[in-house]
Amino acid sequence: MPKERSSHSRNAASITVVEPPPASEAKGSINLRIEASTRQLIDNAAAVLGKTRTDFMIDSARREAIDVLLDQRLFSLDSDRYDAFMQALDNPPAPGPKLKSLLRRVPAWKK
Repeated sequence: MPKERSSHSRNAASITVVEPPPASEAKGSINLRIEASTRQLIDNAAAVLGKTRTDFMIDSARREAIDVLLDQRLFSLDSDRYDAFMQALDNPPAPGPKLKSLLRRVPAWKK
């Protein structure tokens, strides 16, 4: 089972980082069909870093996956902006006429 590690800062939400499973856990495989030129590009980049193709692809995919997930969950604010953000969340404006109209509509999937 992957281990989770949390970190906290003064005015930031909790961040959970999922660490890779221990080597003792079973491994799976991913099969890819790629163009020869793409494979050669990957092989060249892996060689520059002294890695195997597999290690290079796993490291690259893992890094990109973390970036994608963090882009959806994490943003940083200075203290003043954090306070303003929390104030806005705690005290949302009253619904205006456009929002009220939208909420009265029958969704397209129910028509």
